[in-house]
Parts: sequence; structure tokens; C-alpha cells
Amino acid sequence: MGSATASTLPPDFLWGFATASYQIEGAVTEDGRGPSIWDTFCKIPGKIAGGANGDVACDSYHRTAEDIALLKECGAQAYRFSISWSRIIPLGGRNDPINDKGVQHYVKFVDDLLAAGITPLVTLFHWDLPDALDKRYGGLLNKEEFVADFANYARVMFRALGSKVKHWITFNEPWCSSVLGYNVGQFAPGRTSDRSKSAEGDSSRECWIVGHNILVAHGAAVKIYREEFKSRDGGEIGITLNGDWAEPWDPENPADIEACDRKIEFAISWFADPIYHGRYPDSMIKQLGDRLPSWTAEDIALVHGSNDFYGMNHYCANYIKAKTGEADPNDTAGNLEILLKNKKGEFIGPETQSAWLRPYALGFRKLLKWLSDRYGQPKIYVTENGTSLKGENDLPVEELLKDEFRTQYFRDYIAAMADAYTLDGVNVRAYMAWSLMDNFEWAEGYETRFGSTYVDYEHGQKRIPKDSAKQIGQIFSQYIEKK
Repeated sequence: MGSATASTLPPDFLWGFATASYQIEGAVTEDGRGPSIWDTFCKIPGKIAGGANGDVACDSYHRTAEDIALLKECGAQAYRFSISWSRIIPLGGRNDPINDKGVQHYVKFVDDLLAAGITPLVTLFHWDLPDALDKRYGGLLNKEEFVADFANYARVMFRALGSKVKHWITFNEPWCSSVLGYNVGQFAPGRTSDRSKSAEGDSSRECWIVGHNILVAHGAAVKIYREEFKSRDGGEIGITLNGDWAEPWDPENPADIEACDRKIEFAISWFADPIYHGRYPDSMIKQLGDRLPSWTAEDIALVHGSNDFYGMNHYCANYIKAKTGEADPNDTAGNLEILLKNKKGEFIGPETQSAWLRPYALGFRKLLKWLSDRYGQPKIYVTENGTSLKGENDLPVEELLKDEFRTQYFRDYIAAMADAYTLDGVNVRAYMAWSLMDNFEWAEGYETRFGSTYVDYEHGQKRIPKDSAKQIGQIFSQYIEKK
């Protein structure tokens, strides 16, 4: 799949950076914000590396002007950020009071982005559910209550920002909320069958219930947007799904080849198939049986056809080896092994600070084509792509700023995306690098840095652009066709 021609990206291609509210904002008790499940989870000893939390993070709540200046300095055309639900409705529910200070914070931020010529892409839910809803009725596990409360929250934001925001994302990475939050127990609220990690949870069932409920909530929000706001505001709405490319551990083994598709189906098609095809993948139905919730006619009518664009988060690739025998009841991958080395002992890509992330740019191109083929050539927005660097946090600042590894990652991945567009006919239209700045990296705390901008957590959250921030615009200028 080597490029024989000079690949390009369309003249209206939109590029920028991405962040998430809990990872950067801080100010967790200011101006009426209520606690989220992540505020609560971070207080449990041993859950977060270094005992870290998002109480201050990058202090972006107080530094929106600095963040916008940073985006302008990098040449970014767009900024994908998320809204803290518990800033808007501190207790979360449809009958709970709306916090006008929280709403106005985002109204002003969007106004300031637009005044700076930066297009906002707004994510409604990036994992930080209001803690009150989790305590009140089990949060994401309760379909009726959660869907109604999310729909109400979505309507509040559409009303506040709809005339200014043209690109909406309902949920970020429902796979992570479902599997890491309700199967593995690594992310908030940390439910799992492993009683050494959590007193509550059923890893064999809860993750599938949560995934289903998120899809229904997504569909409900899209219906509201389309019926009440789209004709007036002219915007679009979709969901962002995460998934890695899969290569067979043994390319001579048909079982490993088949397992690669199954791995992607369990990660991505779990959510994308109901949206584009109106049903769950056969591989999941076969393995999970009645543990996979069944669709009511009303719910699937909400979900089927509910994407105006496909939001794609992608970082890396793995080798996949099929397992024999019955699947473990707690398995979420499709009864297979996810490996970093193939049968020959070759790594899929170089090591990074993140154990799960080894870059393989060709896998990005292949996955773009896989998604395009399976889902009828949808418009694709790459809403996250980026990398950590091995040992970056331990480097002296002057060396840390010279992040050539990250710059090369962007070169390779952007080139692969241009090949997918030019050579494979994939309708990819936007790319948001993860991340604008170093931030709270969930369970990894502040030990892992993904930013194109260095954040000095010890000295007042000072921001210094790394080389990758200065070069990514030049990379895009080589590919985007001139208007």
C-alpha cells in the first residue's frame, strides 16, 4: 500500500487539537460546579498513579485566553473540547437546577474561539458523569433515567451554543466508559467482578448494558438536535468511537486473520453497526448471547442513522492471535489475544510511555479504509490521534521540548491519512491532534504526557509549545490543497 502518487487532503480540510474537560480545566469546586464520577474516583487510594487528580490539572478554566493564544500560535483552525456536565447541571438531572455560571463560561469560550477564527467542535460527554447521577440511580446502568437526563443536558447545551457551534459530538469513546469503567474497573466508576478492586460490579454483563444505554442516549440527543435545532443552526452531530488496527499474529493462520476483524467489531462495530446497520455485529451476538441487550423497536429507531459524521479516535495497532475454546465470560475483545509482537517476534511499532501504544501509521490508513467500506463511505472526522514518548516526563525541559518522536508520528499518520483520502477514496475531512497540551492522563495521572505543549505543573501550569506544536501546521500545509 505504498504511495505512488503525491497524496493530498481536500482544500476545506479542518485540522486542530483536542482536549477534555476533566483533563485540563481544574477549578472543580468553583462557580457552582458539582463533583463528577472522576472527582470521586480519584479520591480512592491506589486508583490514580501518584495519587493525582484533576483538581487543578492545566487550570484551563482560568486560562481560556492562554489556550486560545496557544491554538493561534500553532496555526490551528479548530479546537475540539468537551463540556463538564456537572458545571452545567451540578446534580446532573433533568429536574435539577441549571448553573448559569457554568453555561456562561462555555458561551464566552466559544465566542472567544470564534473571534480568534477557530472552529469549535464540542463534545458533550468525555467520561465525567455528574457523581450525583451515579449515586442517585446507578448512572450509566439505568437506561430510562440516564437517557432522559442526558437528553435534557444536551438540549440545554444546544440551546446555549447551537447558533455558534456547528459540530457536535455526543459521546467520546463509549468503549472506554463501558469496558474500563464497568468491566476492568480501571476508570471511573471502577466497577468490576474483581473484588480486590471493587465491592460492586459484574464484568460479564454491566459493560454491555452501559454500551447499549450510551447508544440510546446518543440517539435521543441526535433526535432532539435534528428536530429542534438543525434547521435553525445548520450544524451536524455524531459520536466518537475509538479503536486500533489489527494485524494477524500469524498471517498464514486463517483463524488469526478472522480474529482481526472480530477484534475491530468488538471495539468499534459494537457501536457503529447499530448506528449504520441497525443491529449488533454477528460475532458479538454469537459470543455474548443474552448478555448483549436486545433492541426495542423504539430504541433502534433512535440509533439507526444517527450519525452526520463518523468521529474516529485512533492511536496504534496490535497483533491478534485467535484463542481456542469457549470465551471467558468477562472477555470483551472477542476471544483473542492482543499482542505487541507477531509470530516472528517483531514489534508492531516503537515503544512509547503508554504500554498499549505502539505507532504503526499504515494501520491508520488500513482502518480508515475498513471503516469507509463497512459503513458506506461516511464523512470521517479524526477526533483524536497522537502519542506519548517513552520517558518524556523524566527529561530536562529543554530536551522535552524537542519532541521529534511526536513530530515524526504526526508526519507518518498525516501522510497515511492523505493516502487514505487520495488513493483509497476515504472521505476523511478533519483531524484533531491529541493533545493541545500535557494534561491529566486519567489512571496514569501526570506521569504520561501527550501534549504538543509542555505544561509545567510545578510552577503555575506554565505552557511552552514543543517542537511538534510548531511543526504540525507545516505538515498539514504540505497536504491540504490550496483553495
